[in-house]
Amino acid sequence: MLEIELANRQKRHPLDADRLRAAARRVLETEGITSGTLSIAVVSDRAIRPLNRRYLQHDYATDVLSFLLDSGPESLEGEVIISADTAAMQAAEYGSSLADELLLYVIHGTLHLVGYDDTTAAARKRMLARQRRYLRQLQS
Repeated sequence: MLEIELANRQKRHPLDADRLRAAARRVLETEGITSGTLSIAVVSDRAIRPLNRRYLQHDYATDVLSFLLDSGPESLEGEVIISADTAAMQAAEYGSSLADELLLYVIHGTLHLVGYDDTTAAARKRMLARQRRYLRQLQS
């Protein structure tokens, strides 16, 4: 069984929790994950910045962080933490909606959990292609 939990820990920006959980489920199931737990937390820039500093040594707010806690052949335990403040800022900058920006972050973070990487040009190209595929499927 695959359990996806979402905690909205910020109050400034509206979000569609069901849509974000469904997107994460789509990515996990399509990538072969059939059991485990994914926790998604939507937070503020103020909350994500210390996490980015602690775990990645980057002293600034970021869009999304992913933490793989455990994994097996068809299972995983993981966390995706998303900044709604950064999503709102990026949506305004790129002319997209907040809802679609949050969707992008959930997809991106979940892809990291299932093994996609963006640290090299080739890996990034592969990951972005996969990300675009999910966005096309899931955008309203």
